[in-house]
Order: sequence, then C-alpha cells, then structure tokens
Amino acid sequence: MKKFLKWIAVACVSAAVVPAFAAPNCSAEVESNDAMQFNTKTISVPAACKDFTVKLKHVGKMPKTAMGHNLVVSKTSDMQGIANDGIPAGPDKDYLKPADARVIAHTKLIGGGESASVTFAVSKLKAGDDYTFFCSFPGHSGIMKGALTLAK
Repeated sequence: MKKFLKWIAVACVSAAVVPAFAAPNCSAEVESNDAMQFNTKTISVPAACKDFTVKLKHVGKMPKTAMGHNLVVSKTSDMQGIANDGIPAGPDKDYLKPADARVIAHTKLIGGGESASVTFAVSKLKAGDDYTFFCSFPGHSGIMKGALTLAK
C-alpha cells in the first residue's frame, strides 16, 4: 500500500510539472508611456493557443485626453486606414470607427496609470499574413507600432 501511495504521489507531481513546460504562453504585456512609445516592437502569438490576451499598461502620468493609448491589432495593410477612419470616431469610441471589420482586436483607450486588456481568437490570424499592433490615438500610429506574428 505504501508503494502504491508513493507511486500516486510521484505521478501527481509529475503531471503537475509537465504541462507547465509544454503549454505555450498565450499572453503578452505591453507598456506605453507619455513619450508615445510601446516598450516592445514585436509580439509573437503561438499558433498552439486557442485565444491570446494582450494587456496594455500605461506607465505614464498624463490623462487619456492628452496622451491616451490603446492597442489595436490588424493586418499591416489595414493599419493606416483604421487610424485615419478612427479620428472622427473620437475618444469615446477609442478612436476606432464602430464595427470596423479590419480591426482584429483592440483595448479601450487608457491614460496614465491605467491598464486594459483584450483577448482574441488566434484563428483570426493566418500564417503568412503580416500583422501590426498600434495605437489609434490621432498621430500616434506613426511611432507607436510593432509587428505581431503568428509563431509555429
């Protein structure tokens, strides 16, 4: 009986340890600041993930009316159109045209000290396509952008 209980204990510990090494990281954290910068230029999304979460943290101090940031995911070819079309939508709509089908995912607009996150289905990304994450606050997308890739 002791051997059986010992075997069960070893099996439980082994089972708890193995998935931690095998599971892909299905999230990323990106910081933004008052100098119109993201702290990363790349986000890699593992294809093995069903859903992927991006958390945006504004580490600056300025309010969202002056230096607001969001994080928008789209095909690279759609980025400029989304940014341009979002300006008239205003801050109440996160500077995004309502129901814009080109937007894969986006966080809400946040100011200094705030955080927001968004979770999207990885199935919205296709191998071989180019994706970008960017801030749609007017004038920010030219600087605040990076590559989002679907990793094998």
